[in-house]
Amino acid sequence: MKEIHRILVWLVTWMTSRFTREVLVCCVAAQGHAWIHAAAWPHYRGPLRDGHAAASEREIKSLPADLKPAWKLKVGGGFASPILSADQLVYVDENEGQETAHLVDASTGKEIWRRAYAESFADEWGLGPRCTPVLDGDRLYVQSCKGEFQCLSLKDGATQWRFSFEKDYAVPFVGKVEVPEAAARRRGHSGSPVIDGEKIVVAVGNTSGASLVAFDKKNGKVLWKSQSDEAAYSTLITATLVNTPQVIAFTADSLLGLRLADGELLWRVPLKTAAKRHAVTPIIQGNRIIVSSHSLGLICLEVMTGGEPRKLAVKEAWANHELKISLASLVLKDGHLYGQGPDKNFICVDAHDGRVLWSQPGFSEKPLTGYTSTIAVGKSLLALTEQGQLVLIAAEAGAYRELGRLQICGKNWSHPAYLGGVLYLRDNKDLIALGLRDESR
Repeated sequence: MKEIHRILVWLVTWMTSRFTREVLVCCVAAQGHAWIHAAAWPHYRGPLRDGHAAASEREIKSLPADLKPAWKLKVGGGFASPILSADQLVYVDENEGQETAHLVDASTGKEIWRRAYAESFADEWGLGPRCTPVLDGDRLYVQSCKGEFQCLSLKDGATQWRFSFEKDYAVPFVGKVEVPEAAARRRGHSGSPVIDGEKIVVAVGNTSGASLVAFDKKNGKVLWKSQSDEAAYSTLITATLVNTPQVIAFTADSLLGLRLADGELLWRVPLKTAAKRHAVTPIIQGNRIIVSSHSLGLICLEVMTGGEPRKLAVKEAWANHELKISLASLVLKDGHLYGQGPDKNFICVDAHDGRVLWSQPGFSEKPLTGYTSTIAVGKSLLALTEQGQLVLIAAEAGAYRELGRLQICGKNWSHPAYLGGVLYLRDNKDLIALGLRDESR
């Protein structure tokens, strides 16, 4: 059975890397194929990196009145998210001065192996890893705050290949608040890499032609290098825009798209801010891309056919400069954006023009830097606040409608995973598995 699960996970990774969300949803909606989409939560923000649970997950109509953990595990510091490969879960934390990867049984929390992969980093925000790992078949990819990158065997944690941002690409980690231009080199390399087919693309941040580097995911051979932007904190995504497969990066200096095949620049929009605090994951809506930052607000850009050969053009579709969302990525659901707002609020925004349709106070502790993780499950939203409250919200544009609220953990900035009716989350002390599915329904 475990071998079958591993095959299904490989299928999920291959399909999600080659097709857009719309194509995959059509595939899994076909009779008998829902299991493909539901087999794993292999990277940051879910099967498609868009904050959506698998289409096959059952609706959540209410939260259990007496919600008790299926299991709880003491963990070290860190902000990275847990990820799952069928019946196995991976998390990373700080352990005895080292960033450490752990593989545990997803049903019990029992540890299978652990592997230290880099020296830990801490600042005034906290201690431990900030980059969510990536699972791909029998391999696990980890990236440390200081820029140590390793491909590990999922079987036993053994290193398959590795490289260093500093030693191999002259990207030194400074770790100082006084060097704002350093971006990720100052606060930690937090953005996850992305896999497409046989490639894994990493935001290295070299400013002399290797801002993004594509490697052969199996052996680490360099396939292409491109651009000269400092790395920010945003996770890379892939998408097919204007019939062109590309990797999209929200760097410290711009939002850009590179041709997946060879790394050639397709389009670029300069987006520079003083602190270079670009942390959200880009959202794809057709040929549009939506991003936000502390300084720029919420911006929607449309990619279209360009005048130059092999290039694409970009124009601003709309902007709402008041929505200065710094850290929390919004979720696109039925033409509307849901998630953490800039004023300690949860918001619904019309994705076609950027209008705020409703705003609900009582989310996050501070304005601008507030954080709430949001997962769309069917017609509802699971929102985990930074104070550790789990809020079930109807995904409705007409008005805010709360379906339940429970205190489930301590303070956290880690996006949870949701698979098979179970929510896997962590705070600064514990990793917790919570069963939310009512088997009687």
